[in-house]
Amino acid sequence: MTKFSTIAMQLLGAASLALISTVTQAQTQGKLPVKQLSAGIYVIQAEVAASPAEREQGLMSRTKMGSNEGMIFDFGAPAKVCMWMKNTLIPLSVAFIDQEGKIVNIEDMLPETLDSHCGNRNVNYALEMNLGWFKQKNIKPGTKIEGLPLK
Repeated sequence: MTKFSTIAMQLLGAASLALISTVTQAQTQGKLPVKQLSAGIYVIQAEVAASPAEREQGLMSRTKMGSNEGMIFDFGAPAKVCMWMKNTLIPLSVAFIDQEGKIVNIEDMLPETLDSHCGNRNVNYALEMNLGWFKQKNIKPGTKIEGLPLK
């Protein structure tokens, strides 16, 4: 093998490792599967966080989210649920949703805080949207969110 061939093989190997690293990083920071939900006339493209690891990661490290995009946290069964904003860079509003799909309460959350924001009673879901989204759309407790996998 010539010196040129050896250098070319080393460069090719380094490029392959860089590509694999980039793909892995994109996958770990990538979006979760999306489910279309609706609140009255408003359509929401919600990433679904259903596993413990997905719920723990949530929207951490994201720098932006589209105007009608969000994340729905599916807890699988009614539970006392609280959310916080550790390592979350964008301000959010969260709607806590019961097993019938009705919003129980809505809380506003500031970025990178450890304040707890909790459902007023046991809920199956929490829907995070950009800060003020629910208020701008006049969506309040009692509003039904359609498209949830109701238990």
